[in-house]
Amino acid sequence: MVPNIQGFSHTDDDPHLSGDDLAQKVLRYIRYVALVDTSELSVYALDRMVVLTGYVSCEAELGCIEDAAASVIGVHLVENRVEVRAKPN
Repeated sequence: MVPNIQGFSHTDDDPHLSGDDLAQKVLRYIRYVALVDTSELSVYALDRMVVLTGYVSCEAELGCIEDAAASVIGVHLVENRVEVRAKPN
């Protein structure tokens, strides 16, 4: 039995997505290309604008997630409200 793993595929390249469908697509793409822990990230979409909120562990991850979100087909604007917060040891 193959586990149900939601990854990003090129069938996600529908440029007409908006709202929750676009937000889910962006989150899947961030997981796929940025290799960032997304457990503390949220993505909201209003039409073709995407808002990123939550926390990442370093500045480099902050830039990676914003770049990844902006490169998703259908996204016209990214508002990055994510903050850097070091993970406890």
